[in-house]
Amino acid sequence: MTHAGVHVRQADRGKSIGEYWPLFALVIVSGLAAFAVAAGFKDFAMKTLMHAYMGVFLIFFALLKLFDLRGFRNGFAMYDLLARQSSNWGFVYPFIELGLGLAYLAFAWPAATYILTIVVFSFGALGVVLALRRGLDIACPCMGNVLSVPLSTVTLTEDIAMVVMAAGLLAGY
Repeated sequence: MTHAGVHVRQADRGKSIGEYWPLFALVIVSGLAAFAVAAGFKDFAMKTLMHAYMGVFLIFFALLKLFDLRGFRNGFAMYDLLARQSSNWGFVYPFIELGLGLAYLAFAWPAATYILTIVVFSFGALGVVLALRRGLDIACPCMGNVLSVPLSTVTLTEDIAMVVMAAGLLAGY
């Protein structure tokens, strides 16, 4: 069912855990990679683990978006507040995500990296909340057009988790 370009959520969509398997796989692999990176440091620390996890996670998700940048931009504009106003944001966003991922892995400019993460993902979370309240039913562009996962509270949880981790790192900086 479509209303003015918005697909109203089907009753059973997003209810099956199987629909989220690609996301869970990326989260698990990011976690394993983070543990591998952190284990390579002389002093295993939570900060190192969080940097590694966020770095790997953001790079994976940026790469998925870069496979079909135009498709990502179009899907992102359906729910992201800034992308709805400027299609250029949809082109720039994956590169910001990639830059943040690389900055986390390099421990580069930590305070700026944490603050930018908080701003970008808080703003993104707001767009997801508003889209969910409208009943938007789309494959989440957060995984590019390579993997299909419904836009849902799982997407919102990802954004909030990034904000919380970045805020925790900033508080300990």
